[in-house]
Amino acid sequence: MSWAKLKLMSNNGSSKKITRVDKGVSSDTRSSSSQFQITPESKSKATKYRLFAALSWFVAIACEVYAIYLLTKVPVQMTWLIVFIALDLIFVVIGSLLWKKANRLNPASEKNGFKFFVQNQLGLIIAVIAFLPIVIMVFTNKNLTGKQKGIVGAIAVVALIVASLFGIDFNPPSIEQYAEQTEQVESLNNGVDYVYWTKSGKSYHLYSSCSYINSNRTNEIFEGTVAQARELKNITDLCNRCESRAAKDNEKME
Repeated sequence: MSWAKLKLMSNNGSSKKITRVDKGVSSDTRSSSSQFQITPESKSKATKYRLFAALSWFVAIACEVYAIYLLTKVPVQMTWLIVFIALDLIFVVIGSLLWKKANRLNPASEKNGFKFFVQNQLGLIIAVIAFLPIVIMVFTNKNLTGKQKGIVGAIAVVALIVASLFGIDFNPPSIEQYAEQTEQVESLNNGVDYVYWTKSGKSYHLYSSCSYINSNRTNEIFEGTVAQARELKNITDLCNRCESRAAKDNEKME
């Protein structure tokens, strides 16, 4: 019995609906991870996300500029000032989410440390640019009373913190990481790059019949490449149980 047939029989143990994700957003499936490349479709989609992110950030900075302008007017229009700080936050967060999505579709290389940092932490940089000047202006403004400074200052500081948390990427993707993770899966999967995951799962799996995902809590299992698991759900961890099981299956076939 061939390894491929054995693997198919193992996966057929799943009683859940298995959905193959759209191939258009995946990275190339190859027999050699040293040739790992992002597909033109993923690059194109990443470019669109980045354009929308840039537009959202532009609107956010415009809201910031108008909020600063309101701080120079006497009397300060508190309601409108708070409204534009809130709009600033909304558009900064939207831009950061879109930018992170783009980075997962078309990640940077770790070879250029500065570019890698800027590309992955640009959301954090924009957050600081969008709110730190407002915070400084509020606490140094002579047109605001102490109470007004406390209210607006607290709102601006909270907005800065929230925007920074959405902007920072604690686990930034890289082309080297994609290649390494794909190579690991292929080495266990007879050269095939496909994995399984669920909507709420934090790991991808080599077997759809794995008890971690083939449970009563799971209605649907998704199938795709390692890159797709990262692109769509930001999953970076291989299930330890599947890894051990695949290693044993490989030993049986040797």
